[in-house]
Amino acid sequence: MNTAGHSEATAHRGLELTPFRGLRYDPDRVGSLAAVTSPPYDVVVRPDGLHHLEAADPYNIVRLILPQAATPSARNEQAADTLRRWLSEGVLTTDPEPGLYVYEQRDGGGMLQRGIIGALRVSDPAEQVVLPHEDVMPHIVADRADLMRATSANLEPLLLTYRGDEATAATADLIERTAELPPLLATTTEDGFHHRLWSVTSPEDLAMVQTGLGRHQALIADGHHRWATYRRLRTEHPSPSPWDHGLVLLVDTARYPLRVRAIHRLLHDLPVGEAVAALKGRFRVRRLEVPLPEALDALGDAARAGNAFLLAGDGAFHLVDDPDPDLLARTIPADRPEAWRTLDATVLHATLLEHVWRIPEDSPAHIAYIHDTAATVEKAERDGGTAVLMHPVREEVVRDLARQGVTMPRKSTSFGPKPATGLVLRALDL
Repeated sequence: MNTAGHSEATAHRGLELTPFRGLRYDPDRVGSLAAVTSPPYDVVVRPDGLHHLEAADPYNIVRLILPQAATPSARNEQAADTLRRWLSEGVLTTDPEPGLYVYEQRDGGGMLQRGIIGALRVSDPAEQVVLPHEDVMPHIVADRADLMRATSANLEPLLLTYRGDEATAATADLIERTAELPPLLATTTEDGFHHRLWSVTSPEDLAMVQTGLGRHQALIADGHHRWATYRRLRTEHPSPSPWDHGLVLLVDTARYPLRVRAIHRLLHDLPVGEAVAALKGRFRVRRLEVPLPEALDALGDAARAGNAFLLAGDGAFHLVDDPDPDLLARTIPADRPEAWRTLDATVLHATLLEHVWRIPEDSPAHIAYIHDTAATVEKAERDGGTAVLMHPVREEVVRDLARQGVTMPRKSTSFGPKPATGLVLRALDL
């Protein structure tokens, strides 16, 4: 993902990436490294995906990032106890030297992504060092903050991107040279992705990386809630402290462009029939008796002409497009740029959820956000709800809005590939 004003010197400090002593699984103490990893916490499909990961290995990282107990406080206490136990048993061990970590992801289709993992100085929005592009939900930030306080750890890296240039050429060369060496770890997860990790501990190399990144900004590609959590927790601890930094993966998208996918919605208590009926006279709705891939193709075609959505949950698909212009004018705030007002996510949240279906967007009891398309449809059909399938927003739209300081509606985009959780953690009290 490209960033705004990426290489110009400014009055603000730039990216400050510092080494840390990584916390990693001892491969001799677990079934396999693949079996203890997980997607990021917000990508895990619950409950099925959660149960699958728990069954994969007794030490799967999901027991830390999504602990299961009767109350929120019990969940966080359980995660903290689990982390302490794994440390005492030697399941997780601390690397001997502080370092940055080169991380590589590769799939069977030719996709290759490399970046560098480190502890990034947590900055204020006014500094324009780390640019968000989505709003966050306060209850999720509060939940992640409680978990981080309890565990005193950054359990999974955020995905941030920057646009490399001459200042970071030496960093890019270091990443490529390091990837030719034997890795600290290598594993293939069940999604077919190959993962490799190396440490960089040379003081000269670390200084070179820090200097190159120091004139750059980064865009949050994935992890808005965790970045907001970092910012909240930093204010709770007198500086200097380990809480001044947070775990991130930085990817140079001039070399490794990210993929952009949509995040879908599952409306728990709204049957498809009621959802469609409420659209009469407001949107055009066409029923499609086709398989999911063909329905998504139809959604893509419709999205090129304007706002479009795909509803599912009753065994068929319903293509929703051609909204009433007067309805949009009445329901969408006029004080934002045109690019924001015409986003599918804006129309979904401001018009459909708030005014047509009257569903609170920040209530987990009413709405879930799911990355996996087929899983969204399956859960809607099984539970009697409505799946709202989205078309991905274009990368340049995200970049342009971030440059203007305009955040998109929450859960508007899914950039990837995302780093696997469980390959390297950061303990704040070691």
